[in-house]
Amino acid sequence: MNQDHTRGVFAISVAAEMTSLQIQNLRVYERRGLLEPARSEGGTRLYSRADIETLHRIRDLLADGLNLAGIARVLELEAEVVRLRRRLAR
Repeated sequence: MNQDHTRGVFAISVAAEMTSLQIQNLRVYERRGLLEPARSEGGTRLYSRADIETLHRIRDLLADGLNLAGIARVLELEAEVVRLRRRLAR
């Protein structure tokens, strides 16, 4: 993943609009450990393109009926699959 993809650039209001989610839900997802947006020096959340992709995935999993605990597990397993595939590619 390149640096531009993981650099926090979007304010919470923009991230909410891009993902059709409520701002308060984004805060809940962060508290639950589903994602960790960057912070400006003043403490403002800054979401990256990778964070936006994660929020889309969370939204889709919620629509499929998963709860936040289930979504956390799915995201963990998906990240592990990516790590294992990278290891196999080496």
